[in-house]
Amino acid sequence: MKSTISKISLGLAGAMMFAAPAYAESPDWVKQVTRMFASKQTYPSTAQMRGEEGTAKVKVYIGADGAVQKAELVAGSGSASLDKEAMSVPSKVGHVPAPSAGATTITVPMTWKLA
Repeated sequence: MKSTISKISLGLAGAMMFAAPAYAESPDWVKQVTRMFASKQTYPSTAQMRGEEGTAKVKVYIGADGAVQKAELVAGSGSASLDKEAMSVPSKVGHVPAPSAGATTITVPMTWKLA
């Protein structure tokens, strides 16, 4: 059986596009937070076996202290497995650097692509 190498890619540029007009936070903060989410993102084995790829967008509510308060799926990836993983990432992160402008939201695109 041929081994498949998978690659997880988080659209940092896409996150910056979403963040720039909508958030009072600096691009550096958005980039740092997006990277924190990327570090916790995994590729579900069931999705890999099925050859599922896609991008899910998750809106994350962040408290003034940086605590992740809740998350909601704002655009599905087309895969239930990938969407479930996308929704689990914010709780894996739990806490980010405190936003300078107080409580905020950020929409994070999470992409899964088989290499």
